[in-house]
Amino acid sequence: MDNLTDIWSHCLEYAASSDIGLRRANNQDAFTVALAGDQADFERRGHVLMVADGMGAHAAGELASKIATDVVSLTYRKLIDQSPPEAILSAVLEANRQIYTRGQADADFRGMGTTASTLVVLPAGALIAHVGDSRVYRLRGGKIEQLTFDHSLVWEMQKLGQSTDAEVPAFVSKNIITRSLGPNSAVQVDLEGPFPIQPGDTFMLCSDGLSNQVKDDEIGMVLNCLPPKEAVQTLIDLACLRGGPDNITSIVVRVLGPQIAQADANEQPLSPAETPARPVHPLIWTALGAASLAAVGLFFLEYPLAALVCLLLAAAAGAAALVQRYGGGSRIEPDQRRFGHGPYVVCSGEPTPDLLARLIEIGRQLKDASHSENWSVDWSVFDRFLAEATKAAQSGNLATAARAHLQAISSIMAQLRRQPPASSDSGVFTF
Repeated sequence: MDNLTDIWSHCLEYAASSDIGLRRANNQDAFTVALAGDQADFERRGHVLMVADGMGAHAAGELASKIATDVVSLTYRKLIDQSPPEAILSAVLEANRQIYTRGQADADFRGMGTTASTLVVLPAGALIAHVGDSRVYRLRGGKIEQLTFDHSLVWEMQKLGQSTDAEVPAFVSKNIITRSLGPNSAVQVDLEGPFPIQPGDTFMLCSDGLSNQVKDDEIGMVLNCLPPKEAVQTLIDLACLRGGPDNITSIVVRVLGPQIAQADANEQPLSPAETPARPVHPLIWTALGAASLAAVGLFFLEYPLAALVCLLLAAAAGAAALVQRYGGGSRIEPDQRRFGHGPYVVCSGEPTPDLLARLIEIGRQLKDASHSENWSVDWSVFDRFLAEATKAAQSGNLATAARAHLQAISSIMAQLRRQPPASSDSGVFTF
């Protein structure tokens, strides 16, 4: 556990992973998790988490997503004179500028692009900046909510009322996106939130390699039943078992309590009510010092009127310093307006008999595939979890049953990941 993870571990639990999938030659996804360095940093800028799904020939997609994740997190923290919504918007636009410029300078990279879904966990709530069809979800109180709007042709047509969800897939690909960073010099960025945060809230960011293969209610069930580290790997496993046609990336973060950093032994922590002071521009300090010295000098030289003018200027500079150091402007306050219209999709994230039936079928197909493909795996752990799941289901404890089924599936997938890849990459599922 690194130092930043350690100081937040009592109030924040997270995990992140990216998988190449089963059909791609390289991984064009990227992600970043940039936790606040201390309490003051959290008060100013919060924690930043981001997923980017690159696209483009050669290594262009990999480059675009890496530029996005690097530039957004670094630029956001540098823009200390802007409010968090302004800063995260500016940071995403700067990433777009750099990707576009790099693409125009090299024919191999021309037209490269990437999605960008960024979650900023702030004292006032969860703020999101979003471009493309990667997603940000929140699990709260048994409900799974999609907080972002997919910038895809399917969703845009639904928004315009030209077709229903059932009709669109018949004649248009779900993979056609309408916005991304990089291909054009300008891009429209969605801001969502800030959404209030409560202990127990679980957020997930993912690329479409996950959300296209795993249904929303299944995502909710996994987040509900497993801790972040297990949830991330289980979701990747499910996407791979259903074919894994794309790169798969997921970040899961669970809020355990109020975001108060655990300080080092020789460091005095800030209380939640304290507002950290912001730096004052050097010119203000210079003006304050110069005006004060001039006022004193002119007074001794018996120029009282001029001394009074300099004294007033010093007072004005001092007031400006106080306003810049302690005044508003760099934090979102709860009473300020909320951006966007999310959540866009809400469904149950609780385990149900139907979801348990799906998990049972997954286990059955795994065993069938193992026999037909002669997998060298140990089924004892799987069978133990299966027995636990059966017992829990019989007693009506669906959450425990679902957890055991998911752990059973993951026990087999962990063994398969350690084996050489099979000749077939089609996955084992028929649904």
